[in-house]
Amino acid sequence: MLFVIIAGTYIGFQTGWVGYKVSGGFLPYGVNGMLAGSATVFFAYIGFDSVASTAEEVRNPQRDLPLGIATSLTICCSLYMLVSVVIVGLVPYFAMDPDTPISSAFARHGMQWAMYLVTSGAVLALCSTLMGSLLPQPRILMAMARDGLLPSFFSDVSEKTQVPVKSTIITGICAASLAFFMDVSQLAGMVSVGTLLAFTIVAVSILILRYVPPDEVGSPLGDGNHEQGTSEIKDVIVVESINDPLIEKQLYANKLDELNRRKTAARSIASVCVGVLILTASASVTFLPFLVMCLFCVFGGLLLLAGLGMLSWIDQDDGRHSFGHSGGFICPFVPLLPVMCILINTYLLINLGGGTWMRVGVWLVMGVFVYIFYGRTHSSLTDVVYVSLAQA
Repeated sequence: MLFVIIAGTYIGFQTGWVGYKVSGGFLPYGVNGMLAGSATVFFAYIGFDSVASTAEEVRNPQRDLPLGIATSLTICCSLYMLVSVVIVGLVPYFAMDPDTPISSAFARHGMQWAMYLVTSGAVLALCSTLMGSLLPQPRILMAMARDGLLPSFFSDVSEKTQVPVKSTIITGICAASLAFFMDVSQLAGMVSVGTLLAFTIVAVSILILRYVPPDEVGSPLGDGNHEQGTSEIKDVIVVESINDPLIEKQLYANKLDELNRRKTAARSIASVCVGVLILTASASVTFLPFLVMCLFCVFGGLLLLAGLGMLSWIDQDDGRHSFGHSGGFICPFVPLLPVMCILINTYLLINLGGGTWMRVGVWLVMGVFVYIFYGRTHSSLTDVVYVSLAQA
């Protein structure tokens, strides 16, 4: 990539950057075209979130994971943008070879040897991409199997290497099968949908954890006697609540205000999500009349701003004070940053096209069936009694 940037910049200044002198001007397909392309190539950022799945294998994850993700993201994003600037300037966008855009750009300017160098680098880079893509999935399957959502086969860890070898093999076979039978553009769309959905869910989860975190905790029953264990735990809670005035005071003091705050926060988060969906969908469709599209955009924008304003005005949950005390990473600029993340990701998701969503829909339905027929009955939460956080 450094060779492409340096050599391409030299050629560009020698030839006058012909790619930037096309008649269509800047953004020939408009903002929607740019965002549709961004949504398609979003899979380039899938490796950064995969770093988080290796938290169990990092010595100091609270410090090292955020630092590693932020540093690698900054370096790679800068290289991506510089390569794009150089290649688009060397060759007009309509004259690019869609299969080999970078190497063919050098070939058009008489640098055949550079074409072989760039192609060799791309083939070697595929090894890095495969490593980055196959690293997180086995660990995600392992975590799901530990929770009982998948068979225990996926949670087996090799005694010699201390990694989930069986899950890695299964993941590799599935990935190779998909790559063999599907087109690259179809796979790119599916992977981009998965990445964008994951990032959007994380952003929504941040709002939930900051404003309306679960107010109950699970207490697993070790003896397997569910009814007896449930009764004993409830009896202990009742006795302790009656005998200890401090618990009574903690349970009932300002309970109504806290309940109202949680209700307001939940409605505000829902308002943000619905507003984002209406705003992005109405801004993306082309069959609606202009006036109707504007009305929907205004309505969605008002819902979004109302929810964001309310979240900014009300207090976050008291648990936020304990975030990051161990030196870990805290998401800044809440609620603005998560809301902007939801807005941008949703707009990119809508611009990915119906065919991609159909394929992803089939994939999601398969996951639902796995949960219904296996995960729901084998989950580690089936024998858990939930008690309020204050009582716990």
